[in-house]
Amino acid sequence: MTTTLITGANKGLGYETARRLIEAGHTVWIGARDAERGQKAADELGASFVQLDVTSQESVDAAVTTVTAAGGLDVLVNNAGITGPHRDAADLEAADFEEVYAVNVFGAARMIRAFLPTLQESAAPTVVNVTSGLGSFAEVHDTSRVESTVIAPTYCSSKSALTMMTVQYAKALPWLRINAADPGYTATDLNGNSGHQTVTEGTDAIVGLATAGVDGESGKFVDRNGVAPF
Repeated sequence: MTTTLITGANKGLGYETARRLIEAGHTVWIGARDAERGQKAADELGASFVQLDVTSQESVDAAVTTVTAAGGLDVLVNNAGITGPHRDAADLEAADFEEVYAVNVFGAARMIRAFLPTLQESAAPTVVNVTSGLGSFAEVHDTSRVESTVIAPTYCSSKSALTMMTVQYAKALPWLRINAADPGYTATDLNGNSGHQTVTEGTDAIVGLATAGVDGESGKFVDRNGVAPF
């Protein structure tokens, strides 16, 4: 039985990823900051809940203890993310970047570091970092894509950093299958449900990477159509 932990899984892409992985036979942990919402999501899906704030080392360490005591972990999906402030680039402060990076980059790094010992015990240790085409140089310069119309320095740069972090971990830890998934422009709370894709379509790349098992590649940046440009 494959055991998977998904951060930020009480709604949106995280919730749909959990639903699909349970359907695929995974034992799933719903990680969420809000205990009430997280437990509710877990109850609805038939998953387990663990309170988890990726910006808190204490919270992450407690989650490691809980998940490890229950049997360990095979797949970690770093899905938790925030968009950050919506204002003119000229008005952004360093603190705005720090706030976004604390979740989108440092949170994922904290989770990976904390769960590495547990993942190393798995026969097919896997990490999926949920990134974005908004962090792709190629996509934000392609005027045929919606990504080229978005100006969001904090969010976009954080996703570039997350994708490169993924590549570096893949090089440094060859025993670990770690990849970055771009959901695409999916209708979620992060974009006011304006995306043209459903959450099911948006989770195709995430679920594909999470279920690849021992045959999966590592260090890739993919969307639902395959390897994406970076």
